[in-house]
Amino acid sequence: MRAPPDGYTLLMVSTIQAINATLYSKLNFNFLRDIAPVAGIIRLPFVMVVNPSVPAKTVPEFIAYAKANPGKINLGSPGIGTPGHVAGELFKMMAGVDLVHVPYRGGGPVMTDLLGGQVQVLFGSTSLTIEQIRAGKLRPLAVTSATRWDGLPDIPAVNDFVLGYEASAVSGLGAPRNTPAEIIDKLNKEINAALADPNMKARLADLGGTALAGSPADFGKLIAEETEKWGKVVKFSGAKPE
Repeated sequence: MRAPPDGYTLLMVSTIQAINATLYSKLNFNFLRDIAPVAGIIRLPFVMVVNPSVPAKTVPEFIAYAKANPGKINLGSPGIGTPGHVAGELFKMMAGVDLVHVPYRGGGPVMTDLLGGQVQVLFGSTSLTIEQIRAGKLRPLAVTSATRWDGLPDIPAVNDFVLGYEASAVSGLGAPRNTPAEIIDKLNKEINAALADPNMKARLADLGGTALAGSPADFGKLIAEETEKWGKVVKFSGAKPE
């Protein structure tokens, strides 16, 4: 954060920072103030999956089941304040359901317990969930992007049933505040050119994501919106850092 604004020091800017801005009450920096946005790189959706023992095959059926069993359904996540956690909390907030959040230390442990039935629902990354979905070990109810995801074209979006719902992990690059505008613009142009390359698009698709091309202002606006959005969700959830 305190590196000289010379255009040589870059850092990843992501949904994690947007969440942490509210999750942590005492930070020695303000990343919206201290970082100059350069360019977005990737947007990654999640998949809402359930253990097959859950008697719900659609999002509306899951909501009905959850409302009939308040406080009895465990929502697993890779950890407090992770994008998967807040994606689940946003669903709780918008759908009006009472799910018990059970945080783990990473995707592997939560997946083990989801498969074993200790937790019943997960908002997991595509890389974490897709293999188990294709093997028939987990039931996908929806993707969390605003529209359907090409990797699971037959699975609807949560937004189809809970209007306005969208959750994804976004990542891009930033530079120290006061980095000269001409350097920011040059970096942005080169990054956008790389994102337009078919090989890069294919690689991002392999990761389960889509390119997040745009201007520095576009990326700055997105990060500001993400910070406001997830700040409300963190406050709603009452989450505290571990």
